[in-house]
Amino acid sequence: MSITLSRIHGMTTPPLFPGFDGLMTLSRREGVDIRPTLLRVLTDLYVQARAHSSDEERQFVELTSRLIDQVDDATRAAVRARLAIYPGTPAEIMAKLGLKPADPDQHVPLAIEIAASPVVAPPVRPRTEAQLRMQSNLSMQPTDAAEINDMFLRANSSERALILHNLEQTPLKASARIPSFFAARAVETLEMAAFAADIENFTLELGETLILTAKVAAQVANDPGGEPLACAAKALNMPSAVFQRILIFLPSFGSSVTTVYRLSRLYDRLSERSALVMLAAWRGSTLAVTRAKYRPTLYDDERHRARSTPAQTRTAAQPGVVFGTRNTSRASGS
Repeated sequence: MSITLSRIHGMTTPPLFPGFDGLMTLSRREGVDIRPTLLRVLTDLYVQARAHSSDEERQFVELTSRLIDQVDDATRAAVRARLAIYPGTPAEIMAKLGLKPADPDQHVPLAIEIAASPVVAPPVRPRTEAQLRMQSNLSMQPTDAAEINDMFLRANSSERALILHNLEQTPLKASARIPSFFAARAVETLEMAAFAADIENFTLELGETLILTAKVAAQVANDPGGEPLACAAKALNMPSAVFQRILIFLPSFGSSVTTVYRLSRLYDRLSERSALVMLAAWRGSTLAVTRAKYRPTLYDDERHRARSTPAQTRTAAQPGVVFGTRNTSRASGS
């Protein structure tokens, strides 16, 4: 494993990690609560590796379990969102955070949901469609979107299926649904382009309808695994039969019966929310790349760079001196 848990200030069992209790004692004595920051660091370093040994997993469970109950709701929600899409999250931590396991036959006791701030209960009314779409309101930052997209692209087929399963439970905010009129028209156009094996127009229609850049749309359409294409089709509310025909028509998938069968089963189990969260990650990752590309020209960076640059010597204007402008027209006429 490229990044071992021993780098997390000696993340080992308590006898081998006296610094952990020392930090907690120091934070209580000095009045500085480092538990939220420590929990975020532990989680970030843990999800950077695709696999862990049993000892590393046990150490992570021991330390994280102590911190989850002691941090604020915002930190707990952020950690829950990161671990919800990570395939190697320990079962104990999933239960503690209220996440469901990928295997429906695996029974893990779920923790009690995080209690919201006490408010006066309004009259009970059925939720509107807009309220149902906005019930998950943890906005996805561009850096988080880029990490989710990179993790999804690096994963294999089984890991991608697990990520999509966990995205349904994550509190991250999903993209809004594509209007039904545009979605229906796009589904018809995509099927015709696939039937003609016109990959260029297929990719163009996919990017315009889902509001994706040409690069991201090409990644979705040409990914050899096919899971991104399944997410894009589900975001368009494409009928399962149409999706199967598109898989058969496209040369990259139709040549393998196994691939068509696997993606068809995945599509039938895929939820609309998981697809819309993935769509939000694609859009957010584009914003993250754009910010990184143009970061030197941001206002704040220009201000700091101007401070560090030595001032150039310029001739100061003296009071009473008037700089005249050259009258070129008069000069040419004389």
